[in-house]
Amino acid sequence: MKTLIRNGILVTEQTMQKGDLLIEDEKILQAGDTIHDPEAEVIDAQGKYILPGAVDIHTHMDLDVGIARVIDDFHTGTVAAACGGTTTIVDHMAFGPAGCSLWHQVKEYHRLADGKAVVDYGFHGVIQHVDDRILEEMEEIAEQEGITSFKVYLTYDYKIEDPDLLRILERAGELGVMIAAHCENDSIVQRLRRSFVSENKTQARWHPASRPAAAEAEAVSRLLYLAQAAGEAPVYIVHLSSRQGLEELRLAKSRGQKHVGAETCPQYLLLDESLYLDPQEGLKAIMAPPLRKEADRQALWEALAAGDIDTIATDHCPFTFARQKQQGAADFTKCPSGAPGVEERLSLIYSEGVAKERLTMPQLVRLLCSEPARIAGLYPQKGSLACGTDADLVIFDPEKEWTLTQEKMHGAGDYTCYEGMKIRGAVERVLLRGKTIVKDGQFRGREGDGRYLKRGKSSLGMPGRPLPSRTGNNYCSSCG
Repeated sequence: MKTLIRNGILVTEQTMQKGDLLIEDEKILQAGDTIHDPEAEVIDAQGKYILPGAVDIHTHMDLDVGIARVIDDFHTGTVAAACGGTTTIVDHMAFGPAGCSLWHQVKEYHRLADGKAVVDYGFHGVIQHVDDRILEEMEEIAEQEGITSFKVYLTYDYKIEDPDLLRILERAGELGVMIAAHCENDSIVQRLRRSFVSENKTQARWHPASRPAAAEAEAVSRLLYLAQAAGEAPVYIVHLSSRQGLEELRLAKSRGQKHVGAETCPQYLLLDESLYLDPQEGLKAIMAPPLRKEADRQALWEALAAGDIDTIATDHCPFTFARQKQQGAADFTKCPSGAPGVEERLSLIYSEGVAKERLTMPQLVRLLCSEPARIAGLYPQKGSLACGTDADLVIFDPEKEWTLTQEKMHGAGDYTCYEGMKIRGAVERVLLRGKTIVKDGQFRGREGDGRYLKRGKSSLGMPGRPLPSRTGNNYCSSCG
């Protein structure tokens, strides 16, 4: 069956133009000014934007953090993603048992996700220790599973120390795969947390002081210098939150370092550390890194507009406020770290970014759709309006005004950090491979319809060794 979307405004990362889209067999068949096809079902998008489906390359579905497990599994979490206009996620795996192989978590995450996800999905591998076998498995998993990125943590129990990080980065350079990194200096964080607890400074308001911007900046700087020393290994900084961290990223780029990317998240653009002053409400926003100051928010917006930050992801990691977050009521260090956000992202960035003239619509598409797809090794299959690509589409109403509340969200959580925020712009319809899965705020897809994606190499990567081709489509560059 064919579907014709008519009279919309087609938005890519370069252009905005009125036009139509014709879909057949899950793909975009044609894009143009006026398309006629009497056999097609017609969707009228008059006055609406037609965007590529958004791509979120930082989620945590069904994540076990030891003291709690996130409330969204791969079904409820991807329903929320779909209702927010996200048609592809790349999920970060949790740590496995001590000493486990990389394959352990690959198999576990297929068990958690396969047959449950309602949007298409991939995984980032996770490295929690290093030996020769782990370095061999990086290649095996990239070739066999299409997992072409691996995450390392510079803090937490399975933090990677510098000598092992160098080995990982050197191996990544050989293979041409990307290393994503959680950048916080563990020594600074652990010293401050212990100090605050010993002084009975355990309310939520002490959380941001326990993970200062300096801890992020030092770790960002160290990662980038180590990547440079490893031969310009490809690295991607997740959830950049501070002006100091941003300055280190800019410094690396100014000295000519290549194969470097970074993301930020809506919470670091729209919220600030004043939320922690309320001992209860502050628990909702306990995350790592924490919310920062107004000056940090402004710096991040400016960096997005200037192209210094590549993507906006969510770090979706929801725990219940009524139960799980209360573990930290008497001591913030015992609060599970993370917050929901996968459904709110597109509307928030349009409302606070485009509608307030901080970003243009093509910049929004670049940050939420095309560039995440490139960095994940999924472009142009995802994040594009080119002919031959997957017909993952969002029809977006730029004029609708509404109030964001938890009642309107579709995940399994019991709160949103953006409760009561006035929003301009709303997702009207979402198509996954040409099939409508969301219409007027109602989910219409089916559990298990999401497909696992074997990814190609990241756009941040180096040539390395050849990996199998992930797509067989013929793309028409003239369509977007």
